[in-house]
Formats: sequence, C-alpha cells, structure tokens
Amino acid sequence: MQFLYFLQQALVWLITVYWIYQLVISLFALVKIKDKPYIVDKKHKFLAIIPAHNEEAVVGNLITSLQDQTYDSKDYDIYVIADNCTDKTEQIARESGANVFVRTETDPAKKTKGAALQVFLNKILNDPKADYDAFCIFDADNVVDKHFFTEMNKHLCQGEEVVQGYRDIKNPDDSWVSAGYAIFYWTMNRFYHLARYNAGLSPLINGTGFMVKMSAIKDEGWKTKTLTEDIEFSLKTIIKGKKLGWATTAIVYDEQPVKFKPSWSQRARWTIGHIQCLAEYTKPLTRSTFENKTLTNFDGLLYMLGSIPMFVITILLLLLNAVFYLTKGMSTADFTLNILKFIIPTFILPIFTAIFVMIIDKRPIKKMMKGLILYPLFLGSWLLINFKCLFKRETTWEKIEHVRKVDINTINKDDKK
Repeated sequence: MQFLYFLQQALVWLITVYWIYQLVISLFALVKIKDKPYIVDKKHKFLAIIPAHNEEAVVGNLITSLQDQTYDSKDYDIYVIADNCTDKTEQIARESGANVFVRTETDPAKKTKGAALQVFLNKILNDPKADYDAFCIFDADNVVDKHFFTEMNKHLCQGEEVVQGYRDIKNPDDSWVSAGYAIFYWTMNRFYHLARYNAGLSPLINGTGFMVKMSAIKDEGWKTKTLTEDIEFSLKTIIKGKKLGWATTAIVYDEQPVKFKPSWSQRARWTIGHIQCLAEYTKPLTRSTFENKTLTNFDGLLYMLGSIPMFVITILLLLLNAVFYLTKGMSTADFTLNILKFIIPTFILPIFTAIFVMIIDKRPIKKMMKGLILYPLFLGSWLLINFKCLFKRETTWEKIEHVRKVDINTINKDDKK
C-alpha cells in the first residue's frame, strides 16, 4: 500500500507540472507580437489542392470561394482530387472551373486522404512544368475567406515554410455537436496554436486550411501513413528542428458533423491516428529533443505524451483514489475532493475558458448557449472514445457526409450581425 501511495503522489505531481506548463504557454495567447520582417518580397504561386470523395453537395461553393480571392488569379491554380468518386464531384468541379485529378484505388488501406495527397503531390513534384512555390490543402466542405492566399503569401515572404490558417466553423450553431466542435477549435486556435506561435514554439497543422512550401517536401514527397496525416506531418517537421507557422487572418470555414454518431466515428479516427503517431514518433521526438536541445522539440514531445499517455495516467490516478477509499486509506472528504479536482478542470473550467475566448474574439455567446451547456457532454464522450480506442481500433477510413451548402457570402453576412 505504501508503494501505491508514492505512485499516487508521483502521478499527481506529474499531472500538476504538465498543466502548469500548459497554462504558462497558453498565456502567450494574450500577447500581441509584431509581424516578422520580410525576408523576400514577391508574389508566390500557389497550388490549391482539394481531396474529395463524393463531395458533389459542397465542392462547388469551395471552388467559388477560392476563385473569389483578392490574390491575382494567375498566381494560383485549383486542383480537385476526385478520389474514388461515384457521384458528380468530378463533373461539378470541372464545370466550376477547377482542374481535376481522378484517382482510383482498390486497396481499402490506401483509400485515405493522406494516400490521395501522396499520389497527387508526387505527380506535381515530378512535373517539370509545375512552377508552384507552395500548396494549400482544403477539405471539400470548406469555404475560404477572400484574403486567404494574400495572408499566406505574407508568411512565405517572412520565411515560414509550413503555416496553419485559422480553422473556423461554417455551421457552429446547427446542433450541440457542431457547437462542441466550434468551441473546441476556437479554444485551440487561441490557447494552443496562437499561444505557441507567439511564444516562439510550433503550432500544428490541423487537417485543412494549411500551406506548405514546395521545397519542404521536395526531397521525400508527402509521405504519411497514419489516419491523422496532419499531426504526423507536423511532428515530422518538428523532428527536423523546424517550426510551423500560424496565420490568424488566413481563415477557412469548415463543416462539422451535426449528429452524434458521425462525430463519434470522426473523433475515434483522430484518436486512433494519435495512437499511431504515438507509436511511430515518440522515439524520434525524444531523440530530436536531446539532439536539438530546443523547447520546440520538447513541446512537440509533450503534445504526444499529453494525449493518450496523460489520459491513461489520469485513469490510473482515479483508480488509485478508489482503491484508497474502498480500503479505508482515504476519507470520504478527501476522496470527494480528489474527484472534484478531476471534474472541475475537465468539464467545468473549459466552459469558462470558452466563454472567455468568445468574449475576446468578439463571438456571439447567446446563440452558442446550448453548445456551452452541453460542452461537458461533448468532452466526456471524447474521453469514452479514447478509452474505447485503447482496446479496439478500426483503421479503415470512414467517410463523414457533408451536406451544408453554405457559401462564403452567407458566412460574411452572419459575421456582421
């Protein structure tokens, strides 16, 4: 029992130090820093890439928003990867004015976004006529702010090679589920990505609305093998000793699931992808931390260790508390206090953090009240997903249906209300 007591205290201190570190870094989200000076002043040529599998309902609005940029249209091309489509995605993309790359794949293991990007980007890298400076990835359900390429060009001129744009939500108040996503992303955008960018650390790319300089993948191409190709590419970049950038003013609006079942499937895929990255990149991240001796590498390592491992440690700590209580080694008052120490920061504090973010980012709170009230349920379901994925992992890509036909003009009108 003495050993279990020391184990409990060690885990408490480990979790405490971890969250103190996260809190200190998050404070940089409240600091306004000066723009970096230009290293070069030019208009770069962009390649907009849209991986799409049966996205006929939404891909047209994305293409329209990309065509309506303030950036000169001769300085970017739009390509849709029609990935094993059986609907009118290819036809609509061509009619909307985009170039189309048709991909057919019979191997279920390769029917993923990462695999589609790998095939297409290898084609571009091997094309002597391709003269792109950078590419940007968008999910087919997105719509994009008209200043996106202009803002990304600024970051290229500042010398940044991999930059994540601001991932906003085009349907935040459709349901408590989509509201949960919106609250989660708004919080992460400010207190994880922006905070790390301001602190001189590395944000992460986040699925869509990000830019990569062509030279960054020239040597090895786009090679990802996990279900979370965005996190994987971010970690590979950090391992090389490089920092990713963040562009608050390069905004992309993403559609989120409205119903719980597809949300569960999507978040389970993300968790499995994190577990895959944990197995694949923890050792290289640890090695790079000692070799490069930078806080950026250490922070990247903490990101991986702070996901599933920290979840497991928390479960173990709760079990130890239960053992002590049931064996009369802990009073009811102490047991209750320890449970509250878990419940309050896990389920209650995120609500107030979200409200704070919405206030400083000038977002309407009233229409998000249902999402705020049910946010603990959204987070709690994620804990259940994590627990399930520890024992059962489905690695087949499951498509999330996108049906919200929202154009960029509608979003701009809503933002002005």
